[in-house]
This record gives sequence, structure tokens and C-alpha cells, in this order.
Amino acid sequence: MTNNRKELWLTLMKIVAVDPFYLRMPDITTAADGTQDTLLVRVRTDTGLEGWGECDASPLVSLAVYCCPMSHGNIINIRTSLIGETLEGPDDALRLSEKVLRNGLDIQQIQHAYSGAEIALWDLVGQRLGKPIYRLLAEMSETSDIAHPKLPYASVLFGDTPEDTYQIAVGLRERGYRAAKFGWGPMGKFGAANDIALVEAARSGMGLEAQIMIDAGVVWGNDHETAYQRAEAFAQFSPTWLEEPLAPDAIDAYGALTQRNPSVPIAAGEGSDTYRTAEDLIVHGGVQFVQIDAGRIGGIMPSFQVRQLAEQHGIQYVNHTFKSHLSLAAALHVFATNPDFDLLEYPAAGSELSQRLVTEPFPVKSDGMVRVRELPGLGVRVDTAAIRDYLAPVRIEVGTDTIFAVQDF
Repeated sequence: MTNNRKELWLTLMKIVAVDPFYLRMPDITTAADGTQDTLLVRVRTDTGLEGWGECDASPLVSLAVYCCPMSHGNIINIRTSLIGETLEGPDDALRLSEKVLRNGLDIQQIQHAYSGAEIALWDLVGQRLGKPIYRLLAEMSETSDIAHPKLPYASVLFGDTPEDTYQIAVGLRERGYRAAKFGWGPMGKFGAANDIALVEAARSGMGLEAQIMIDAGVVWGNDHETAYQRAEAFAQFSPTWLEEPLAPDAIDAYGALTQRNPSVPIAAGEGSDTYRTAEDLIVHGGVQFVQIDAGRIGGIMPSFQVRQLAEQHGIQYVNHTFKSHLSLAAALHVFATNPDFDLLEYPAAGSELSQRLVTEPFPVKSDGMVRVRELPGLGVRVDTAAIRDYLAPVRIEVGTDTIFAVQDF
């Protein structure tokens, strides 16, 4: 094949299908466990390549954004915007994101839902060009393309009692984790003494050498005074941070809290569904760790832009990943090349669905670290055979018209 023909061939990768898939465990509980169900998005091209992404959102609400009938020029679904488009490189991924978000201007869930497709587009571009996504991002930003290992912190829920939490922590330590985050559950619901006992149990179970992080699960709303008091009380156990003590949009309360310089650093950001909301939290909320979920904020590029903002403000960027290793792959590529951003939220206690979703989950290496893979695109492959039993058939009809139907991968 001549160079001219090869270049022409590269320009002709056309999107032929955008397929959202709703997967769920047989039983869904009220536990704050985002691995009980999920929305996967597959983008297929006429070349045979396919890319995958995952949304961390209510699956059926997000699925509707892929197929809802057009209301007017500002409510056009994601599939309509993408099918038939060509995809050559990173510039096209950015161009298509602009198109999707403009066409869905009045769809309030658009960024959240689009996260899955956006990640899939980057997966496709990386495969097409034979490069991992983190290298594409480095080339675009003209920064180092050297990937650095990350210290995984096991992300788990608090036990129902301090004793339960202690046993969870001991189990994580025995599995070799050098850091762990404990969150939600009873935190903030049964008074200060119980909150302190939970943190003490986590520290005792993990040992003095390990890092522990505390996730309050937005339990104190706008009450920055209580958040400050808990941070001071928890300081004796040396947690790395106190995460989301306040509501995601309580920017003024976060500002009031961080201006008091509590003894434990404050972390937040997983609720950011746009770059602008993350920027507000950094600039006006004053957080010291910003935690971004690529499956919520709109995908790879807005996550990378928040990473750059964190670098400019001298704070720490951390991924939020309480899903599968497909989501973990997307998260890793965003900040793999920054050696100072060295903490990685690592799903350690997810559902069977989340654990089986990819063929080769990211291992914790013998040195206790996790590394991005030197493979094209995301570097992971969805195991459709292993997760087929979790696929929920969906059919949406409007009158006599079927606007969406899926039975299998």
C-alpha cells in the first residue's frame, strides 16, 4: 500500500454504531455501591475496530440520552450526533465532543451520559494510531510521555460497626494494600463518638505505616462547622484526607471550611459533571485534593483539563473510580505522566459484575504499585462472554416506533 493510499485509508474510519448496554446485578440494594449496575458504551467503525467506555451514572437515565427522539435543535441524542462521522485522531475526538454537547445543549444529563462514548472514541483513536491514550494526551499538551507508577488505595465502604471496619482493614492489610479509603456507611449518622471510633478502627486495622483516607459521603451537607470539628478529631489518626464532608455544590461552605485550614486536608470533586464545576471547587472551594471521575465529567479530555488546572494551582489530582477496571483504565491514562500525582483509587471490593467486566484487570505489582499498560487505546478488553448474564435487555417504544432495542452484545 502506498503512503498516499494508506493516508486515505486512515481518513475513512467511519462510525457505524453507538451501542449503550445496561448491565446489573440480580439484586440492587441501597448500599452506596456504584458497582451494582453500569452503562457500557461501544462505538463501532466500518474498519472493524470498536472502542468501549463506561458511565458512572444511573444507567437507564443515561441510556435515554443516546436514543431520545429529537425535540428541537438543542435536543439531539448522542447516537444521532456520532453515527456517520469520521474519526482519524485526537482532533476528531475533540470535534465530535463539541458537536455532541452542542446538539444536546438542553439535555441536562448530556455530559454525564456522554462520558462513556467519549472514552470509547479515545479508545478507538489510540487503537487506530497504535498508541496508548496517555501518549496521545502528552503529544497534544506537549508534555512528557513517560508514565509513572501509582500507589493504589483500596476503596471500600465502612463496616456497619467499628469492629466490622477493623476486620475489613485487617483483610486489606493482609492482601498487601499500603493505603485504603473507607467511606459512607454509618459515617456521620450516629454522632461524633461513633465517627471517631470508625476512623480509629480503620487506622488500627491498617497499621501505622499505611495511608488511610476517610470519605464522609457528603453527610454534613452545608454544615462546615461540623466538618471542621470532625477533621480536627480525626487528625490524631493521621488520615491523608477527609473526603466529601459537604455536598458537591456547597462551594461557599467548602471555602469556609478550607479557609480555617483544618488539620486534615480536604478532598472532593467526584460529583463534578463538568469542567466548570470542578474549577469552582478548586478556585473557590479551596480543596487540596480534587477527585475526578472520567465516567461522570464527560470523559477523558475534561478530566485531563482538570488535571492541568490542579497542576496550575499546586494541588493534588486523584481519580475517582468506584466502578470496574474499564473505568480504571480511563482514569489512569489521564494522569499517568505526572509523577507527583501518585495516588490511585483502586476498586477493591466491587460486585461480581465489576470484577468480571474486563479480561485482564490491572494487577497490583510486587512493589505494591499499579501501572498503565503500554497498549493501544485504553489497553483493556471487555469480556462480553463473562458479563453476558448481567446484560438487561432494553426496548423503548414510542407509539408504534421502536427507538431503541438491545438483546445481546
